[in-house]
Amino acid sequence: MALTLSELAQLVDGDIVRGELALLVDGIAALDEAGPSELSFLGNEKYRNQYLVTKAGAVIVPRGVTEGPEGCALIAADHPSISFGKAVKHFVSVHARTLVPGVHPRAVIDETAKLDPAKVRIHAGAVIMAGAEIGDGTEIGPNCVVGESVRIGKDCLLYANVSIRERCLIGDRVICQPGVVIGSDGYGYELVNGKHTKVDQVGIVDIQSDVELGANTTIDRARFGRTVIGEGTKIDNLVQVGHNVQMGKHCLIVSQTGIAGSAHMGDYVISAAQVGIAGHVKIGSKSVLAARTGVTADLEGGITYGGNPASTLMEEQRSRAYFRQLPKLAKRIKELEKKSEA
Repeated sequence: MALTLSELAQLVDGDIVRGELALLVDGIAALDEAGPSELSFLGNEKYRNQYLVTKAGAVIVPRGVTEGPEGCALIAADHPSISFGKAVKHFVSVHARTLVPGVHPRAVIDETAKLDPAKVRIHAGAVIMAGAEIGDGTEIGPNCVVGESVRIGKDCLLYANVSIRERCLIGDRVICQPGVVIGSDGYGYELVNGKHTKVDQVGIVDIQSDVELGANTTIDRARFGRTVIGEGTKIDNLVQVGHNVQMGKHCLIVSQTGIAGSAHMGDYVISAAQVGIAGHVKIGSKSVLAARTGVTADLEGGITYGGNPASTLMEEQRSRAYFRQLPKLAKRIKELEKKSEA
């Protein structure tokens, strides 16, 4: 459904900087692909060059931006990306997920499982085991396995091939992308008489409300007690979370991060791609870990870290600068040695 510029500004909580109020906008697109009837946004200065030549009919910009391409309407917002997201929901609502309740005849549901077939959707090939509980509004995708006594809250979405092992807890509005595994055994062995002997992993995983888990992410059950993923945390694809990890609220964990057992992370921690976190360390709230950071010791919160082992990003950048100078320094040392020998 097309919107006028005036209606669009109201929808995205923005203010019109310039443009005709009656301008019609009927879609959304990236800056370099948008046409005269489409909306885009400037959310990062890296894309300013694209912004200056965009053919978009309207662009959501940060407050304070008043100049733009000729003929392009501008809407100022506090958070352009968030505002653009509201427009996306409007224009793609026709494709939005709608729960159609029902249980597919090829789903296998134990008679002791608790769910209301009129308020959930269970797809073909899904297996719901004894004592499991599924909250209203939840959708279980094809070939998912929900283990014994698992509890899943309301309005959750499990895409195809998600596995949740016995007794694990899933809050409300949790999204699991395809291939997520929750509650597999933690990696624990003791060397006894020259052999690696498995240590029983009898705890559970507690995924709190509004968490999203990316495709093929794995979260191990605790040896005893709980592995916890805090409320609102978003985890990317291909992330490994070890047993007894305690992850705080609203963290962002990017692809290929590996978190070893019993690590503790505060709230609002950001971990970029391919970060490695050793077991039993504590990372303070609002820490930021740059890509490929190696965390081997406790880190104070509210600081950006980089390198391996982790140090403040400023220290890491200074070390890299010195490292790049080593060939020149080695050459100078050789020259000085030759002079001293002469």
